[in-house]
Amino acid sequence: MWRHIASNALSLLIVIVVMLGGLVVWGKRSFEQPGPLAQAICLRVEPGSNMRRVSGKLADMEAIESDRLFRIGAQYTERAGSLKAGSFLVPERASMDEIITIVTQGGGSTCGTEIVYRIGVNRQQIEVRELDPASGRFEDRADFDPVEGEYPESYAEVREQSDTRFRVALAEGATSWQIAQALEAAEFLSGEIADVPPEGMLAPDSYEVAAGADRQELVDRMIERQEARLAQAWANRADDLPIDTPEEALILASIVEKETGQPEERDQVASVFVNRLRKGMRLQTDPTVIYGVTEGKGVLGRGLRRSELDRVTPYNTYQIDGLPPGPIANPGLASLQAALNPASTPLLYFVADGTGGHAFAETLAEHNANVARWRAIEQQGASGQ
Repeated sequence: MWRHIASNALSLLIVIVVMLGGLVVWGKRSFEQPGPLAQAICLRVEPGSNMRRVSGKLADMEAIESDRLFRIGAQYTERAGSLKAGSFLVPERASMDEIITIVTQGGGSTCGTEIVYRIGVNRQQIEVRELDPASGRFEDRADFDPVEGEYPESYAEVREQSDTRFRVALAEGATSWQIAQALEAAEFLSGEIADVPPEGMLAPDSYEVAAGADRQELVDRMIERQEARLAQAWANRADDLPIDTPEEALILASIVEKETGQPEERDQVASVFVNRLRKGMRLQTDPTVIYGVTEGKGVLGRGLRRSELDRVTPYNTYQIDGLPPGPIANPGLASLQAALNPASTPLLYFVADGTGGHAFAETLAEHNANVARWRAIEQQGASGQ
């Protein structure tokens, strides 16, 4: 009898072990297999939250099939205590294992609301925008000029959210004075900028910052990035250029940056100036004259006067030989590369062609014909107003 009972007990134990093994296999498969999420979502994890609260939210959003299994999996993989606050993009069909990785791996938020401060040549603009997880595109909620000092309510709402991301996007061609003034107007930054940064040494790029980030530290990041770009471009420069130092390369790149907004023209524009330097011809470029008039403080807002073109100043390349004494703006990486690796051309002249680009010429006669066409376009535009 006891042998029979023991045999039954052993059989039951084996059945239980097999069932538990099967349960573990099922659980592991369910934990790692694609989930039920039909389209991507933005999951917001509040500061101080826990896996129970997150798993409940995911279950309500129909992103997981079992909130209990989600928590068990987090405990089993030793990630339950690594939850990060923020807004996270959860892709469609994400497994529970993948979701746990997303909310515990750290780093910045990957969706939700962001505040982007765009610093351009002619204006500044703050954009408040939110990522639509379904389309992967940002939708604008507000945009305004912070220099005007009027902040919309939508900005105030997201400004205080702990998971809001902040970026400063610096456009090519802005001057250091313009950038410093714009950064001073950004109320989500703190601290003061010691001095106007050296002209040309702020790298146009997009910079992720935290709310309350120090302005001078951000400027230092911009300078460090530009130094690295300039060093790399100088190391990869073409042979036999008529410039002797990285500083001269930066000056030339800033002129190229101000002379064209067409990416495909940069190396041609650079070739014109390089050819002129080789021949000892004056550069005769309006942006340098304008910089001499404005000192980089804002936009001229009008055409150059004859008296300004005739006046001898360090930046008037109609009157001086060679390069001006310093950069006239902050050039981007593409302009740095174009200045140090210009196209191989015989070109010596260019003028606007009415399409946003330029007409290039090798001879003065060709250039004069291009200028005449441009003047005609200007007159037609004036008469049509």
